[in-house]
Amino acid sequence: MKNKRCKALALRLEEVLLHGKWIANTNCKDQITNITWSQAIQQIENLNTIAKLTYHINYYLEGLLQVLNGGPLETRDKYSFDLPEIKDEKDWNELTKRFIQNSESFVEKIKEMEDDMLDQDFVKKEYGNYLRNIEAIIEHSYYHLGQISLIKKMIISKQN
Repeated sequence: MKNKRCKALALRLEEVLLHGKWIANTNCKDQITNITWSQAIQQIENLNTIAKLTYHINYYLEGLLQVLNGGPLETRDKYSFDLPEIKDEKDWNELTKRFIQNSESFVEKIKEMEDDMLDQDFVKKEYGNYLRNIEAIIEHSYYHLGQISLIKKMIISKQN
């Protein structure tokens, strides 16, 4: 099999982003689709909002997906939290829909990759290889999934 490693990575991505319950007993999609827009933008002390964290994870998904589709790498860390204002349920639904679509597309792209691509430089040698960048997306997503889960619990406990 020429893409056994890529399929394994795609499964890990799918677990954290869309459908998994194995490591964290939840996933990003479950956490963000079961809240209202007002909960998504609710500020708890100096923590990021769920909406801002959703935007942040998606920002990097979009950036890597663009490269996987043959485009340039245009993401810049300094813009990764520049969430446009979420004014209503429609805005929140659009962000979650975009996140889910990008997650699904990213998983499919990784699933289709050949394993030998994993060892190739990602855009520039200094950015590491494809494997390193894909694993970074997985680790980054789990990190922020934990934050989202805790913030959501804090919001719900305040409402009860």
